[in-house]
Amino acid sequence: MTGATPVLVAMSGLPGSGKSALAREIGRAIGGVVLAVDAVEAAMWRAGVGPDECVPTGIAAYAVVQSLAGELLDAGHTVIADAVNAVEPARSAWRDLAGAHGVPLRWLEVTCTDPDLHRRRLAARGTRYEGFREPSWAEVRERQIDPWSDDRLLLDSVRPLPDLLASAQAYITDWQDPPPSGRLGQQNHEREHDG
Repeated sequence: MTGATPVLVAMSGLPGSGKSALAREIGRAIGGVVLAVDAVEAAMWRAGVGPDECVPTGIAAYAVVQSLAGELLDAGHTVIADAVNAVEPARSAWRDLAGAHGVPLRWLEVTCTDPDLHRRRLAARGTRYEGFREPSWAEVRERQIDPWSDDRLLLDSVRPLPDLLASAQAYITDWQDPPPSGRLGQQNHEREHDG
């Protein structure tokens, strides 16, 4: 995407849904920088900042990634933010970041409609980051997801990764130019990838 308007691509989905694998593939395909909230949180834990601080490390990790994303967007890079983004305050921060930097925001929500596959993926991935505790299947199933108000592309990760990548790329590049007015990416509808 050299020479194109930078884009903020915000991933969303439960742990083990396949969003991180897709985020990495998108980064490779479009030359974007992938920033993973879990990687930052794990680094904080390794540095001695524990999960029980007065500001939880999960919230702090989002803030760090958002700050880095802003710097990269200002330098002209497309950023892929890899995070669960299950709650409205997290989503609002990404909207504010895109607006502050004058870039389009593209939401990609990754789900896995096959619970057995989802559980197997979660168990098989082990610990991705040194010192980081991955959630259990029970914790993933209990996770609350706020209702959406954002335009987004829904991707079911039971589909092959190359298929998901093609759909994601088309969605990201389809809207390279921001809308002439109003909040970026806020058409309040969803597109569903149906393969």
